[in-house]
Amino acid sequence: MENKITLSELESYLWGSADILRGKMDAGSYKQYIFPLLFFKRLNDVYEEETAKAVKENGEEAAEWDEIHSYRIPDGFHWDDVRNVPSDVGKAIVTAFRAMEKANSEKLTGIFGDGTWTNKNRLPDRLLKDLMEHFSKYTLSLENCPEDELGQGYEYLIKQFADDSGHTAQEFYTNRTVVHLMTEILQPKSGESIYDPTCGSAGMLISAIAHLKRSGKEWRNVSLFGQEINLLSSAIGRMNLFLHGIEDFEIVNGDTLANPAFTKNGKLRQFDMIVANPPYSVNQWSRAAFEFDKYGRNILGVPPQARADYAFFQHILVSMKDKTGRCAILFPHGVLFRNEERAMREKLVHSDWVDCVIGLGANLFYNSPMEACIVICRTEKPDTHKNHVLFINALNEVTRKNARSYLESQHIERISKAYNTYKSEEGFAKKVSIRDIEKNDFSLNIPLYVQVTMEETKEQDTRSVQECYDDWYASSLALRDCYDNLNVLLKDNCEENTIPF
Repeated sequence: MENKITLSELESYLWGSADILRGKMDAGSYKQYIFPLLFFKRLNDVYEEETAKAVKENGEEAAEWDEIHSYRIPDGFHWDDVRNVPSDVGKAIVTAFRAMEKANSEKLTGIFGDGTWTNKNRLPDRLLKDLMEHFSKYTLSLENCPEDELGQGYEYLIKQFADDSGHTAQEFYTNRTVVHLMTEILQPKSGESIYDPTCGSAGMLISAIAHLKRSGKEWRNVSLFGQEINLLSSAIGRMNLFLHGIEDFEIVNGDTLANPAFTKNGKLRQFDMIVANPPYSVNQWSRAAFEFDKYGRNILGVPPQARADYAFFQHILVSMKDKTGRCAILFPHGVLFRNEERAMREKLVHSDWVDCVIGLGANLFYNSPMEACIVICRTEKPDTHKNHVLFINALNEVTRKNARSYLESQHIERISKAYNTYKSEEGFAKKVSIRDIEKNDFSLNIPLYVQVTMEETKEQDTRSVQECYDDWYASSLALRDCYDNLNVLLKDNCEENTIPF
C-alpha cells in the first residue's frame, strides 16, 4: 500500500506535467491535454481500487460485478492498456476516451474534450509516453488521494495555468478569494439549487459546496447547474466537480444567451442561488433575437450591441426563484453608470432587486488591472433592506504579493460583516434609499455614495520594477481592448445616427 500523497507532493506532481509540455506548445494549450489525462488516471485508479476491495471481500468473481462501480471502464481501455502501447499513443488515448464516454454516456459524454491527440507533429509518441509515465508516478486512488485533496490539487493546477497563460486565463479562472467573498455573502443552504450561467471551470459552484462543508452542513443534497460556451472549459468544469466528489451536477456546453440549457415548459428554470462572472462587454451576440426573446429575458430592455452585460444580467434575474432567489455577479464598473444602459438601470432600481453593490480593488483579475464590482440581488429582500441599496467601497480591502492581488480573510470578513449589518459606515459603506438613487439619475456609481478619505487611500508603492512593468503591460492590453470596444460602439452609433454620450 502506498502512503497518502501530501498536498505539496500532489501540487508538485501535477505542475510537473506542465514542465513536460513547456516549449512544445503555447501555455494556453496545456490544459487541453493535461486535464483529460489526469482525469483518466483518477478514474482508472479509483475503479481498480473498488475492484480490489470487492475481490478481497467477496472473491475473484467480484471483479466482474458492475454494481461495485459508479462508472465503467471497458476492457482493453484501462490506463496500463494505453500506457503500454508501442506506437500511435495519441490514437490509443483518443480511442480509450471515446470508449469510456460511450460506456458512461449519461455522465461522461464529451468530458475528455476534443484535443488533437493524433497530431504527431505537436504530440509525438515520445512526448505522450513521457506524460503518461509522469502521471503513473502516483496511484490516485481515494485512499492515497482523497477527493478533497485531489480537488485542491486540481484547483491549484487551474490557477497555475491561469498564471502561466496570461490573457487567456479569465475564460476559465476567477480569483478564488473573490469567489469566496461571493459565497460568504449569499450563504448557500442545504437542499438548494445553485446555478452559474457562465461557469468556466465550475470554481464558483465548488466554492458554494466548500462553504457548506466548512460550516458542517449537509452538501450532498445540493443540486448544481452550469452552462459554458467554451467546450474545453465546460469539460474542465465537469472534471473539476467530479474530482471534488460532487455527483449531483449538470454542466452543459452552449451559449447561455442564444440557447439557454435549463428550461422547463418553455420557460427558464429558476434557482435558489446564482453566482456568475459573465464575459465583459461582449459585442458578438444576437441583439435582434434578444429584443423578441421567447424566454422574456428583456424585462429591463434591450442592451446595446457593443455590450451584452445587461443581457447576462437579465438572464440571471429571470432565473432566480420568487422567494429564495439571490445572486452575486461580477461586473465591470460600467454597468453601474453607463449612459446607454440608463433606462434599464432605472427599471432595475425601481424593481428593488438590487440589494448591495460592492466595489473591489484593482488587479484581482489575471492580466488586467481593472477594478470590478459585485452586484448582489434578491427577489425578496429582508424588511430592513427593502427600498434601499447598500454600497460598499472595498477599494482598499486587498493584499498584493508577488505581482498578484487577493482578498485575505480579514478583508472578506469586513465586507461580509458590513453587508450583514446593512448599515452605513463612514468611508466604507452607505445604506442609500431608492429615492436618493433617483436624485442621482439612477446611477449606481459607488463614489457617489461612499467617498474614501485621502488618509485611507495613502499607500506606499512597494512593487518591484518587474511588477510595475507587468502592471503597465496589463494596463496597455486593457486599454487596447477598451479602444477596440469604443471603435465598435462609435461605428454602430454612426450607422444609426445616434450619439451615445
